[in-house]
Amino acid sequence: MASRPESLTYPVISAGSRNPLFAAWRFIRAWPVIPGVVVALMVCAALFAQFISPSDPRKQSLADSRHPPVWFGNPEPTERDIERGVDKSGLYRLGADDLGRDVLTRVIFGARVSLQLVAVALTSGVVVGTILGLYAGYMGGWIDELIMRFVDFWLALPFILVAMVIALVWGQSLTIMLGLLALLAWSPFVRNVRAEALTLKELDYVQMSRVAGATGWRIMQRHLLPGVFNTVVVIASLRVGSLILAEASLSFLGVGIPPPTPAWGLMVAEGRQWLTTAWWISFFPGLAIFLVTMSLNFFGDWLRDKLDPRLRQTVS
Repeated sequence: MASRPESLTYPVISAGSRNPLFAAWRFIRAWPVIPGVVVALMVCAALFAQFISPSDPRKQSLADSRHPPVWFGNPEPTERDIERGVDKSGLYRLGADDLGRDVLTRVIFGARVSLQLVAVALTSGVVVGTILGLYAGYMGGWIDELIMRFVDFWLALPFILVAMVIALVWGQSLTIMLGLLALLAWSPFVRNVRAEALTLKELDYVQMSRVAGATGWRIMQRHLLPGVFNTVVVIASLRVGSLILAEASLSFLGVGIPPPTPAWGLMVAEGRQWLTTAWWISFFPGLAIFLVTMSLNFFGDWLRDKLDPRLRQTVS
């Protein structure tokens, strides 16, 4: 009887690989499905808020002050409601605040406010931080020392205290909030980009470009910038959640977005005195802050593992 060649191997198919639940679990572990869904919902809410929101975020109805969410049932309609023919069964799905404004509507429009602030602040932080990091890493010497000591000085400043002083002097406004977040966003990019630039400038193709007569700005633009692009993308994805949390913290402390603009941190602050009787005023915007920040952090970690070959992981 002819024996089977030892070199002939057969693929081993585990029982778990044929299970749909196991395949779905592997897919969720390999890709940030749940964080991606949460972030996609936030972006859709921000872009299409005026089409999907139940009402106007600034519309007040003192007669409906602290109206509970729909699953608590609706209170008995007043005589005025009966006369006007008002049906509240479909209103206030997440309840109303102390001024009778719909919490769901304000949470949806709060996503737009957060996305606008973070987009502008992060863009300015990426541009300024990347340029300073490339310049410090490539030039070296006293320029590198000056830039990095300024970064150390900036990181040592108490940001919350500085923000409170600025808000007291110039007042609360959307422009002031944008400036504060932009000042907070740029410093992490400088250190990481500088570290990458210090390594890249010693590579052979950069040295050959220098010998060929390329200027320092051209080398940074054509050779160093593509090399640090993955690092910049990862840091940006991780900073989005931090900036949203910073905006919410400043608004909660009363030095961020001024009322009646629907900002998540401001909504949490407005409902803190009603936590025992109308907890939904603070709970749902706080839940939105938690879910979005957590999802962005998970997405940033996944992106770092995929873009950095030193941290790339394989799902077992």
